[in-house]
Amino acid sequence: MEFSNLSIKEILQPLQEGKSLEKKELETLVNEELIDQKRANAFNINSANVREKIRERSLLFQSVITDYDKFPLEDNYTLEILWKLWLPLAIKLANKCQNLSHPLIQGILGAQGTGKTTLAKILVLILDKLGYKTISISIDDIYKTYAERQLLQKQDSRLIWRGPPGTHDVNLGIETLDKLRQSENKSSDNLIAIPRFNKSLFHGAGDRIEPEIVDKVDIVLFEGWFVGVRPISEQNFDISLSPIITKADQKFARDMNKKLIEYLPLWEKLDSLIVLYPTDYRFSKQWRKQAEKEMIASGKSGMSDDEIEKFVDYFWQALHPELFIKPLIKNQELVDLVIEINSEHFVENIYHS
Repeated sequence: MEFSNLSIKEILQPLQEGKSLEKKELETLVNEELIDQKRANAFNINSANVREKIRERSLLFQSVITDYDKFPLEDNYTLEILWKLWLPLAIKLANKCQNLSHPLIQGILGAQGTGKTTLAKILVLILDKLGYKTISISIDDIYKTYAERQLLQKQDSRLIWRGPPGTHDVNLGIETLDKLRQSENKSSDNLIAIPRFNKSLFHGAGDRIEPEIVDKVDIVLFEGWFVGVRPISEQNFDISLSPIITKADQKFARDMNKKLIEYLPLWEKLDSLIVLYPTDYRFSKQWRKQAEKEMIASGKSGMSDDEIEKFVDYFWQALHPELFIKPLIKNQELVDLVIEINSEHFVENIYHS
């Protein structure tokens, strides 16, 4: 996803200065939009509408760039990903919202380190510029309370960390999304309590905090590490797939798979699903180790490499990406958009499933 000849900074410079694109820059952008056919199809771009799409995006770019300092990245790649992904995706979601009689509930599925939370924050900023009140809810926000999870751990000692299926209050999630979906119209004055969770409480075990009260929500971004993931056939666990090695590992994986059934009514509330998909699921460990090293270097506490290995393995034992996510991205009925992420955290491909 790199621009040829002219750099992204050079191409977008006139827009940053409040000017219109010159013919050279416009034609370069036209070629770049059409050369990646999969991405063009994902954003409904073709030779007949490409210039109109670029002009629409240019106006949004000029509106968004005033808040550029709020974006989490600070290099030329930020401009490229802003142009190639964040802006067209926001426009896509806005168009979806216009065709619904209720707020759009957009699911975002992404493994650890894929940037799902960052994506949600950026989309909230951009959609605000388009006039859409957008909120982000994490599956973490519907965790069971600390007290409930303490009891849960006594019942099942395998639940050593929050996160796997069974540690969430699924009914709370359903009730929250129902309240949003069942509003008579998107300008309803009904106040809705959005659950929130603070991970730092109880020495990192976390607990629920006061809900956020919102109204007049147009778009809801519901993100999490297994949002939209469906149960799979029991036969998938008969093979040895690291870190699902022992009989106990296989039993845990099977039990977590069964627990996913409880989440299906929650997933039914989603209007569509975006998947942030690492080109190799093992990048999650690499990314987590990098993040922890940066935290330690800044004087904060962090996990050792060995602790990270055990931590990530635990989640892979619960819901292994190869078993659950890899087949999901091929399901066109369930997944609307796939965003592939490479080892450097750069977007490699964007396409319909």
